[in-house]
Amino acid sequence: MGAVKKTLVAVAMLGAGAGVGAALFALVTPGELQKQAMLKEMPEQNPQHREEAARTQKLVLATLQEAAATQENVAWRKNWMVGGGGRSA
Repeated sequence: MGAVKKTLVAVAMLGAGAGVGAALFALVTPGELQKQAMLKEMPEQNPQHREEAARTQKLVLATLQEAAATQENVAWRKNWMVGGGGRSA
């Protein structure tokens, strides 16, 4: 009988802990309006940030294309904006 009581107490404690956790999660989770406000504030929504990311991506792609077309080791370049001028391997 003692083992059954101990098991029921353990199950009750686990259930209470899960209930408290679920209640805290429900309190902390942002509402729909707050989610929309957070999405508007994200850097990806800023047009200037998007343009800068696109420009950086174009520079990386151009550097990779140039590296594939030449024998020069482009990783040694001091200025990535200018072609040539680095050590070659």
